[in-house]
Amino acid sequence: MNEEHHPRPESEGAKLNIQWYPGHMVKAKRLVQEHLKLVDVVIELVDARLPMSSRNPDIDPIIGNKPRLLVLNKADLADSQVCREWIKQFKTMTLEAVLVNSINGQGLAQVTATARRLAADKLAAMQAKGMRPRAVRAMIVGIPNVGKSSFINKLAGKATAKTGDKPGVTKGKQWIKVGKDFELLDTPGILWPKFEDPEVGLKLAFTGAISDITMDIEELVVRLLERLAAIAPQKVQERYKLPDLPDDANQLLEAIGAKRGCLRQGAVVDRLKAAQIVLDEFRSGKLGLFTLDEPAQ
Repeated sequence: MNEEHHPRPESEGAKLNIQWYPGHMVKAKRLVQEHLKLVDVVIELVDARLPMSSRNPDIDPIIGNKPRLLVLNKADLADSQVCREWIKQFKTMTLEAVLVNSINGQGLAQVTATARRLAADKLAAMQAKGMRPRAVRAMIVGIPNVGKSSFINKLAGKATAKTGDKPGVTKGKQWIKVGKDFELLDTPGILWPKFEDPEVGLKLAFTGAISDITMDIEELVVRLLERLAAIAPQKVQERYKLPDLPDDANQLLEAIGAKRGCLRQGAVVDRLKAAQIVLDEFRSGKLGLFTLDEPAQ
């Protein structure tokens, strides 16, 4: 296997180089290409916390002119106002977009209704040629850990797809029926070989789209705290009951660790334990609701 197919974490002080492209993603990309002709519409799932950074640029040339619906999943973890601005911006890009919460089902009815509308012309043309009416067929695509399995299970009303909090749970393709006239083809999550913008790689690591086993967790969380302290200092201060926020993110991590009792012998802060707490609470929404991608003004 070529070197670029291996995870390559590097950390040198403030430097955090993130690349992640395991070999099975090559196979997953090929699977999407081969089965695209079977579907009427593509549903592209992205993380509502990263409406642009969680979009795989490799998907565009694969999908081509196939009708597409963009689903901003995990809306329950994102800033609702910023997400609404993203919906407006995607419309200016001639992209249909819907906000979805796969926990309570918000937005799911709009997903199926929009997908049916996008597929209507193709199905009408088929019937005009004398072909029998059939269900709308949609392919689900997206990067790892944007909640595809939870989305599918909520949409189908049963635990059809495997779910998990680790990227890459879905290994192969599977068809799922949604009611009588809607079928979904699930596909594995696909990342791209190289993040040209290091900011994109960082944001994907923050949300868990890249496996934590490839990360320097302490350094990652220091970078995360830098962002959060800049955009929402009050949320960080309130969550960790700090009298004030240190200017330095390393000191902030130490302060959080001390406050949460992450101490080793000699009252030394266990930075890794503190970092894991911050990362878990950010990803679960306990630290607050954030959308880290800002729409263009």
